[in-house]
Amino acid sequence: MASADLRAELDCCICLSLYTDPVSLRCGHNFCRWCIVSALDAQEAAGVYSCLDCREEYLERPALEKNRKLGNIVERFLSAQPDMEETGIFCTYCTKSPVLAVRTCLHCEASFCEKHLRRHSKSSEHTLVEPTVTLEDRKCSTHKEVLKYYCPMDAACICVSCWVAGDHKGHDVKLLDVASEKEKDKLRSVIEKVKSEREEAGRRVQNLKDHKTEEEEKSVRFAEKVTGLFTDLKEKLEDLEKRIQGEISRQMEQVSLSVSDLVEQVELHKDELTKKINQFEGLFNFTDPLTFLKENVNSVDISDRSCDVVGDVRDAQCLGEDLVSQILHRGLLHFAKNLTDMKKKRQFPVMEKSDVLLDIDTAQNKINISRDLKSAFYTATSQDRPDGPQRFISCQVLSSRSFSSGRHYWEVDVSRAEKWIIGVAEESLERKVHGNESFIGCNEKSWGLMLINGFGVRHNNTYKPLVSDSSVKVVGVYLDYEAGRLSFYQLCDPIRHLHTFTASLSEPLYAAFSLYENSSIRITK
Repeated sequence: MASADLRAELDCCICLSLYTDPVSLRCGHNFCRWCIVSALDAQEAAGVYSCLDCREEYLERPALEKNRKLGNIVERFLSAQPDMEETGIFCTYCTKSPVLAVRTCLHCEASFCEKHLRRHSKSSEHTLVEPTVTLEDRKCSTHKEVLKYYCPMDAACICVSCWVAGDHKGHDVKLLDVASEKEKDKLRSVIEKVKSEREEAGRRVQNLKDHKTEEEEKSVRFAEKVTGLFTDLKEKLEDLEKRIQGEISRQMEQVSLSVSDLVEQVELHKDELTKKINQFEGLFNFTDPLTFLKENVNSVDISDRSCDVVGDVRDAQCLGEDLVSQILHRGLLHFAKNLTDMKKKRQFPVMEKSDVLLDIDTAQNKINISRDLKSAFYTATSQDRPDGPQRFISCQVLSSRSFSSGRHYWEVDVSRAEKWIIGVAEESLERKVHGNESFIGCNEKSWGLMLINGFGVRHNNTYKPLVSDSSVKVVGVYLDYEAGRLSFYQLCDPIRHLHTFTASLSEPLYAAFSLYENSSIRITK
């Protein structure tokens, strides 16, 4: 009761609630600021002011002094009584001062503090619940009786009359507390399941984050490998360029020396010719005919001997373009041969083509196979091959070679096929079933890339459409058996990844092909 007594001391006598911004009059009595201001405003018309507690009168409007200490006490009281503020439900029978209620009786429609609860009836019809003011929610809307039972059949809370003579007559009902505990047990199971799912979701989130981190690190390492590979390529090409440029420079130096020698010879010859010209021109100075003719005969003889051609361009050396081209050609061939070694040095997977041949024993009779076992053509004429356990009755054919380990790569030219399916199939794929069940991608034993009514991929009869910026002419197929990865690539410009299947592989896989009318495919060499 100490709490109730303290509460009585902290109530404003005007609003009967806890003080809000308490102020004091000269007589010592306290009020909420807003309460006393409103009261003084009302008294102003009469011209007389008085304390509403002790009735002491004031000739003038009294001054209001803020009572900080009382305000602090109210705040501490509220902090120590959080439930009071949360529920705001007080004992019905504590009339002198409000006391927090601890229970509410649905039968009495009253709330009780601990003191009055001890005097309350213990009869079973007096149902006690947590303090509440919404009593109508706890009564039957039809019979206005307290809701005491729960009907699992209709998932409804009901009263006695509902069970005995109402809509729930004969139903297997349970008391509210029993039904509540049973439902709580179910809820606990649900909570545990949801918690487990939340933990699993948390693990998946962490796994995805770890995967992102791993892929980022892998991306950095791969970029470094690419940089290293291209550094190697540049060094090899730069070495080849230096050798070729060196050969060009060497040949050009020889050409230069050859031309310089010839120029020197021609210059000397030119000087000799100049001297002779001067000599010939000097003959015109002879006036005596006899002397002129004698000198002229000797000069003409000398002139005839000097008419030989000296230092022609044909005598000069030329750049050996054929030799330079030969060095370039052999250098590039050697460079190409070293590409695989350079990729291995940088730990790049080498996607060398696997030798994939078609198996005639699996080909349906409207599929014609080329002599080199690389091409398959649809034909309306049956090939009349003998039936066997491996032969398809659907228009399909498999490779003769199976893959049960390692990495394998092959390319398929589909440019002459209007409709097609290419992919891989397990050895146990059904061969003798009519309909789509045996087609590549329409079962759990095969995976396929297809162009039929649309472009997409299919496995276990689940279709996923793909988008391509250009028509697909050549497809690359890459199988990593241990990793359980099957990837398809569009080998156009630019090369791009189309789709990757992931699966746990246990059977040997074969390259698989489906053909349609007016279609042919070829495995490129």
